[in-house]
Amino acid sequence: MDSFTQRRRRDLILAAVLAAIAACVPFFVKDVYVQNIMVLTLMYAALSQAWNILGGYCGQISLGHALYFGLGAYTTALLFTKFGVLPWFGMLGGGIISALIALALGYPTFRLRGHYFVIATIVIAEIGFLLFHNWDYAGAALGIDIPVRGDSWAKFQFTRSKLPFYYFALVFCCVAWFITWWLEDSKWGFWWRAVKDNPDAAESLGVVVFNSKMGAAAVSAFLTAIGGAFYAQFVSYIDPESVMTFQFSLLMALPAVLGGIGTLWGPVLGAVILIPMTELTRSFIGGSGRGVDLILYGTVIVVISLARPDGLLGLFSRRPASKGVPQ
Repeated sequence: MDSFTQRRRRDLILAAVLAAIAACVPFFVKDVYVQNIMVLTLMYAALSQAWNILGGYCGQISLGHALYFGLGAYTTALLFTKFGVLPWFGMLGGGIISALIALALGYPTFRLRGHYFVIATIVIAEIGFLLFHNWDYAGAALGIDIPVRGDSWAKFQFTRSKLPFYYFALVFCCVAWFITWWLEDSKWGFWWRAVKDNPDAAESLGVVVFNSKMGAAAVSAFLTAIGGAFYAQFVSYIDPESVMTFQFSLLMALPAVLGGIGTLWGPVLGAVILIPMTELTRSFIGGSGRGVDLILYGTVIVVISLARPDGLLGLFSRRPASKGVPQ
């Protein structure tokens, strides 16, 4: 058994142990505020894992993922409030819609490279924000208030306890991690890393660069929309300001950047550090400190870029070189 296979097996065992520990945490942590932070931490770990597929493994740095997050939230909220469709179907619908839109947007944007692509993702997300901000059917700037109709798994609504949301967020995080783990050793994973390292060389080896990028975008957008749908049910109210701002795009990218971009555990490590720190900062400073979180994000980016470009994960281990592109 080679070292690569052994490492993957160790990753799987470690993930199972951590998931089991996380499942037991609520039995010891009863504080509702702390449980709320744990839910958000798991959610952003999954969202950053989704972002990492496109931005980390494939090397296409997107700062517009708030668009897919918002699409997932609005699809679920609109279907539930307007037509009575259960949120579970809204999640699936939002994921499919977001994946299709990612493919449609990828057709022109993936012909761009470097900072031109980054700027394009920001602009597209801002256009989406403005569209929903002025769309009367979706509540425009006032947003959508999701009616709470009692505790129900079918309607995915819980008022007595946050534990159901916690366990869903845990499952979501585990699924996002496992998908990444599986893709990492698949042909798609090899293609993405080849595209990231050198698109021209990858193409000369037979990798269809454009299709590889499109595949990464579709998977990333689908998972991000699932997170948006979950968030809509968790907070029971959405508007463009709460689900489609640039801040959400940053919060999806930063955990991966902090922990280790293009790594399996980077998004998880980054989320465990960044999200509690962000929520506690907001709690202590309150409304008078509006914008301080953005300063915090900027500081994190600068410090990590200068001190540890490969993320905090690089402090603990050195990952062996990845395999080449399979023939």
